[in-house]
Amino acid sequence: MLHRLNPARLRYIREAIDGHWHGSSTAFAPLAGKRALDVGCGAGLLCEPLARLGAAVTGLDAAAENIAVARLHAEQSGLAIDYRHGSVEQLHGETFDLVTSLEVIEHVTDPAAFVDGLAGALADGGLMILSTPNRTALSRIALITLAEGTGQIPRGTHDWDKFLTPDELTAMVEAAGLRVIDVRGLSFNPARGFQISDNTKLDYFVTAVQG
Repeated sequence: MLHRLNPARLRYIREAIDGHWHGSSTAFAPLAGKRALDVGCGAGLLCEPLARLGAAVTGLDAAAENIAVARLHAEQSGLAIDYRHGSVEQLHGETFDLVTSLEVIEHVTDPAAFVDGLAGALADGGLMILSTPNRTALSRIALITLAEGTGQIPRGTHDWDKFLTPDELTAMVEAAGLRVIDVRGLSFNPARGFQISDNTKLDYFVTAVQG
């Protein structure tokens, strides 16, 4: 499922990067000279494209087995990525120009504290991008009844009651001292797959900068 999501996610992130740093959409390495942090990086599905865009990338994940797989794949791909097992609280004051955390916040125990940690890792002038499922009837049917029910993702992956609405997540981001500059939907079209849209009922992005 994440592999199917990734092309649309990368398009959105590239658009946000180019808009924030006034880059060209044709530039080969728009993140050259910048540090990027992906929290909840899994096996490196986002870290590797960010590294190819020129960033010095740190990937952080709470599961040691994910970090082991990510390190092996990066080595095989010839990419120098700093993968770490742990949580955002263990960064000890490090800051990053780009902070991302995609499809992660719905799994954490304290979402507000998690957002605070992400905001604390954002460097002056930086950009933060989050994505998560919305708490709607559509997300319950699509992600739990269908995706988990048919084995596309493991049963028990999601707890629908922990999904956040865009208003709820925006309030957390603003409470952490950041300013939300974009909220965009990630929808599914049977003919075209996942695509960026104005419809936030299934899944959505929140992009923020320092206030």
